[in-house]
Amino acid sequence: MFTVNPFATLAESVSPIFMQSFVILMVLLIIIGTLLDIIHKKNVKYFFDNAKKAKLSATKNLSTSERISVISKTIVSDIATTSELGAGKRRIAHLLGMYGTILFWTGSVIMIFCYSNSSSDTPSLWPILWHLGAIMTVVGGGWFWFFLRVDVYSEAQPWYRIIKADLFVLALIASSLTGLIWSYLLSLNLGDRWDDKVFLALFIISNLVLFGGVYWSKFAHMFYKPGAAIQKNLAEADGSRDNLPPEADAPKQFGLGITREDPKHY
Repeated sequence: MFTVNPFATLAESVSPIFMQSFVILMVLLIIIGTLLDIIHKKNVKYFFDNAKKAKLSATKNLSTSERISVISKTIVSDIATTSELGAGKRRIAHLLGMYGTILFWTGSVIMIFCYSNSSSDTPSLWPILWHLGAIMTVVGGGWFWFFLRVDVYSEAQPWYRIIKADLFVLALIASSLTGLIWSYLLSLNLGDRWDDKVFLALFIISNLVLFGGVYWSKFAHMFYKPGAAIQKNLAEADGSRDNLPPEADAPKQFGLGITREDPKHY
């Protein structure tokens, strides 16, 4: 199972052109959904207006090398390792989901566009990364959904409470999980049985929901957050601080109660 390209097996009954067209359609859905989100919420306009306003209160002009240094550190720390979440379960779950999704999507694109012919010989690396990415996404996403969501953990909401903002993580988990099950059933060589076909259909539907629901979900935040993190650190470096007051030098005196429990009341 882990070394077999499920898309090459699928190519025995479905033309690779259809699979490649489906991937292209998903990319178009991401672009259209993100553009609609930008137009509706005006996030990007606010981002650039805020950056221009902050520049007026900057106390230091950053050189090109200083800007590159700040951006590089932000990419390595805030974006690649999600250091803003601190050390703990939330960060681990986020990293599992993020890198699992990257591996899953990258493996899908490579195997569909380069090795989806039934006669092609897929290097075992790509199926392994694809399955590993799917497992990481399911574990990270499931961990977040059942144990780490703020409204469940801190507001005593039931785990099955679903709102529009949950569309992204649920569709992401569903696409990875149904993909894994579909691949497993394919490896069993069930012949004309319906099992693998059902999960293939669920795999397709979950991807349509994931990529077609960009406008209604938090999918587009994946593009906004890196830009916001870079702007925040640039504002710290040039002294504008996004028009926020500087940190106070007063000692932190919270009283003895601050050590009685971990912070969890958001």
